[in-house]
Amino acid sequence: MERRQFLQYAGSSVAAIALAQCTRSANQQRPQLPLVSADGSLTVGLTATEQKVNLAGQSAQLLAYNGQVPGPLWEVQAGNTVVVNFTNGLAQPTNLHFHGLHIPPTGNADNVFVSVPSGEQFRYEFAITPTHPGGLFWYHPHHHGLVAEQLAGGLAGPLIVRGAVDEIPEIRAASETVLVLQDFDLTWRGRRREPTPIFRRWGRQGDLIAVNGDRAPAVTIPQRGLLRLRLLNASTSRIYRLRLENHPWHLIGMDGSTLAAPLALDDLILAPGNRADVLVAGDRDPGAYTLMSLPYDRGISDMMAAMEGDAVPRVEAATGAIAQLQYGDATAEVSLPPTLLPSPVLAAPSRRREFVLDHGIDGEQAFLINGRGFAHDRVDTTVQLGTVEAWHIVNKAGMDHPFHLHTNAFQIVGRNGAPVPTPLWQDVVNIPAYESVDLLVPFADFVGKTVYHCHILDHEDQGMMGIIEMQAGAAYRPTPPIMT
Repeated sequence: MERRQFLQYAGSSVAAIALAQCTRSANQQRPQLPLVSADGSLTVGLTATEQKVNLAGQSAQLLAYNGQVPGPLWEVQAGNTVVVNFTNGLAQPTNLHFHGLHIPPTGNADNVFVSVPSGEQFRYEFAITPTHPGGLFWYHPHHHGLVAEQLAGGLAGPLIVRGAVDEIPEIRAASETVLVLQDFDLTWRGRRREPTPIFRRWGRQGDLIAVNGDRAPAVTIPQRGLLRLRLLNASTSRIYRLRLENHPWHLIGMDGSTLAAPLALDDLILAPGNRADVLVAGDRDPGAYTLMSLPYDRGISDMMAAMEGDAVPRVEAATGAIAQLQYGDATAEVSLPPTLLPSPVLAAPSRRREFVLDHGIDGEQAFLINGRGFAHDRVDTTVQLGTVEAWHIVNKAGMDHPFHLHTNAFQIVGRNGAPVPTPLWQDVVNIPAYESVDLLVPFADFVGKTVYHCHILDHEDQGMMGIIEMQAGAAYRPTPPIMT
């Protein structure tokens, strides 16, 4: 696949980063040990609070999980069980969404209809199937109407599932770092700015880049070795376009799914909610190389040009250097893996659907899917387990809309009526203004209601979300449960 062709359909990216913490590389800046499963399970306590934290060298009043931004890194194996004892220490209701995980959308699992009131607790518990793909996932709030506010305040944390991809010898030998991308819009006193109505309409962005809570920290790459960078766009609206000085990206996975072979790219584009797993070869002259966040126009430049005065949001102020790649000691040479994992083969689709993303009038239902804003008591789409559907998503609006489906990942097979050279598996796909995508969506394993929505979260909060109900058909044979 050509690099330019990939840029048209991967995800979306530009600027505010919090290079999240992790991992098994001993050289990482401000290392934080992940919370790792043991004896087949991981049990964690998680508390959401509003408090002062140190962000990029200044004191900031943010929303934090366990007192840190981003939240703690969790690491589990496919086949593990996860228990989260969650406490809501905020002044407003909240909940948790386990973004990208293929787990039940009901009960105490990935149930976005749960509301945890202020001061109360909730126990999340779910099993990750033994066949679950290895990859980078994340957790964040999903209480409708408050999602953008709470995520922009800092509530996000990474989650790694170890699977078959981690057993590939070259990947096992690579150094590893997780990068969580966040942006913040703060006053000079470190308090969060209340977005203007126009900013909420466009999707709020901040002009502060934080990388692991710092500005432009160093990330170490071993000479002659491989660095595995695992990037998460945990920003509310911002689309990132990333470039690493004098080093190509070798993409090996998107949104927790693994490619069949590494794909070389100059620029890496991530939409809100996207994750990318890339390898960087330590084959350049030792020194420091800049990781840049480059401008990306998500369709609001014309709107900005029509405005004057202080009401214009500072949407591109955070572009520039966001990290430094520094060479460390030489190691045994590690080459790029020639192949990775085969892509799942899907059955022919049994049904075709169209979803139209558009804008309504100003107000709580300013963004629409198929002409309707979100309603808690309405099921918009009903599907049968064991089937594959073809979804045609059309963006009739003048700005980008990243489309996200809970519970089941999808395969991107077309752009603007033409097939893509290499179909990718993702759970968030960016759709630029007046463009369209074609997806194949398999429904497996789990019944119940969940949602699909725009992952510019102000747009979700203002109506661009629908409810999908997955039902078991007569021929469906469920996967045996892992938990009793």
